[in-house]
Amino acid sequence: MKGNDIRIGTLGGTLCSIWASFSIGDVLHTALMAVVGTVVSYVTSRLLGRMRKK
Repeated sequence: MKGNDIRIGTLGGTLCSIWASFSIGDVLHTALMAVVGTVVSYVTSRLLGRMRKK
């Protein structure tokens, strides 16, 4: 067995164990929080830009 095969097998096993620990609810929650954070950041920067121009 080559060293490269061992690395690929280890990486594959690690990725499979990590993938199994995630639920679809966690992924959706994370995506929703990312969208909310993006919108809040955008709105805040726009409001601060308008306040600075006045």
